[in-house]
Amino acid sequence: MVSGVSITRGKRAVVIGGSMSGLFAGLQLRARGFEVDIYERVESELAGRGAGIVAQPGVLAALRGLGIDPVDLGVSTTIRKIFDTEGRVVVQTECPQTLTAWERLYRILRDAFPAAHYHRNIGLKRFEQNARSVVVRLSDGTITEADVLIGADGIRSTVRAQLLPDLGPLYAGYVAWRSLLPEETIPPAVHRELFETMSFCLPPGEQFLSYPVAGPDNDLRPGHRRCNVVWYRPADENTELRRLLTDESGVTHSISIPPPLIRRDAIAAMRAAAERLLAPQFRAIARLMDEPVLQPIYDLETPRMAFGRVAVIGDAAFVARPHVGAGVSKASDDALALADALAADDAEPALKRFEAQRLPVGRRVIERARHLGAYLQATRTEEERAHAGRYSTAQAVIEETALVDFLDA
Repeated sequence: MVSGVSITRGKRAVVIGGSMSGLFAGLQLRARGFEVDIYERVESELAGRGAGIVAQPGVLAALRGLGIDPVDLGVSTTIRKIFDTEGRVVVQTECPQTLTAWERLYRILRDAFPAAHYHRNIGLKRFEQNARSVVVRLSDGTITEADVLIGADGIRSTVRAQLLPDLGPLYAGYVAWRSLLPEETIPPAVHRELFETMSFCLPPGEQFLSYPVAGPDNDLRPGHRRCNVVWYRPADENTELRRLLTDESGVTHSISIPPPLIRRDAIAAMRAAAERLLAPQFRAIARLMDEPVLQPIYDLETPRMAFGRVAVIGDAAFVARPHVGAGVSKASDDALALADALAADDAEPALKRFEAQRLPVGRRVIERARHLGAYLQATRTEEERAHAGRYSTAQAVIEETALVDFLDA
């Protein structure tokens, strides 16, 4: 017994991180009889500025399994197109998918989790574990005890940092400029050609794509939706990336830079490049990117996911480049496998079984994402050059981007 520790009889889990992974884990564990508390270090409600996502079939199935009806989750599309730099459609195919905004799915999960057990502005300080439990020391001075501790706190995971202090994200050699643009701002001619589709333009060594998502408050009415825009561009780590992460005051940020601090000349340079490199339809879209998000692309691959009574899931374990479109699906599947294992066995053997199931999946996702993104990197190894030749073709991009059927192979 630790002085000041609150102990609950029965199965109890503490989840560090209140985004997608943490919420999926919390909901799945509660559905199996666990008492769960989620701790999120950010004080304000989370938001996914500039983030559109593909709602993969596994995510939809997980929502249904939790008793959440995923109807009206986002915008349904059936067509993919690739435009050449002259604005002509060079490849077109059918690919039915549901496209949504990060904030929409987050809100669904957040509303489903009991507010009294979701704690904002509280992060992890440190933890200790023994054969019986995990003692969790939180940033507000609280000490609590649980049967299991789940690290779902993303790329900057404090849980992972205590377990694997030398493991960190690896920069992939390119960045993404992202925006969510109101549908009403898209020029009518451009809207007719590409708004209802997932559309690509492929300048040499780059990739620009757009697709529709719901508007604010999940507004799906035509004219009230948004266009999710992503432009992948090579950026050398020691020169261009450093410049992009340096704000007007000369401060260079690590990992990422808050959107309001992105220098105006960096945005102007991005727009000027659009005028040189993109199809006319995408030039028109790039002109609307007044307050874009800059997202440096990273890989993170953990060698382990289970550590006694502690597990790491989602982006705390594997951060894959976005091309696979598997980030939320991976988080959802991790949470489901974790909850099923813990419902059937004691914590330590359950987490070992969970790791054996999910570790190979995470590695496959990372490998596929690296292959798809190899041609976007500022520098490449010989092996990466080989993958760049394979995955940079229009046919490969349109057939393999944001699809996870390779996991079924």
